[in-house]
Amino acid sequence: MKTKIVSSLFFLLIASGYILAQDQQPYSPGPVSSNEKYGHTLNAGVGIGYYGYIGHPVGVVNLNYEFDVARQFTLAPFIGFYTTGNDYYYGNPNDGYRYYSYRETVVPIGVKGTYYFDKLLNAGPKWDFYLAASLGFALVNQQWDNGYMGDRNVYPGPSPLFLDAHIGAEYHCTHFLGVYLDLSTGVSTIGLAFHH
Repeated sequence: MKTKIVSSLFFLLIASGYILAQDQQPYSPGPVSSNEKYGHTLNAGVGIGYYGYIGHPVGVVNLNYEFDVARQFTLAPFIGFYTTGNDYYYGNPNDGYRYYSYRETVVPIGVKGTYYFDKLLNAGPKWDFYLAASLGFALVNQQWDNGYMGDRNVYPGPSPLFLDAHIGAEYHCTHFLGVYLDLSTGVSTIGLAFHH
C-alpha cells in the first residue's frame, strides 16, 4: 500500500511538474542548458521517516550540501536527526512493577549522490527532477531510565549502515531559493534549497 502511494505521488509530481514547466516563464533567457549546475546548494528539510524496527513514523530533520561532480550529477555530504522512545512495564513481585522509559536518538551521516533528469524531461529552468541514493552510517545513543534491570535488547535499534534511495523534484522560486519534495525508501522530506 505504501509503495502504491509513493509511486502514485511520484508520477503525479512528474506529470504536474512537466505541465507546469512548459507554461513557466524562465527567469533567464534561452533554453535549458545541458551544462546546468546543481551544486553549491544547501538543502534543509523536515519530514517523516518510517523505519521498520520502530513500527511507526517519526519526525526527521535532514541537512546536506551539494557539490557538482559531473554533468547533471552531484554529491552531497549529509547529516540527519531523529529520536524515538517507548515505555516498558517491568519489575518483580518483591520490589513492585513500574514503567521505565527508553529513548533512542539517531544521527545518520554520509553522502548522497544525485542524478538530475531535467534535460531528459525537457524541464524548464524553474524545475529539477532527480533520482538519488544515500550511503552512510548511523550514530546511535540509547538511554534507559535508572533502575531498569530488564532486557535492554527488547528494542532492536537501527542498522549501523544507512542506505536510502530517493526520487524527488525541486521548484525554483528565485535564483537563490527553491522548494523541494524528496520521497525515499526511509525518509521523505519537504524542504528549502538555498543556491549560491
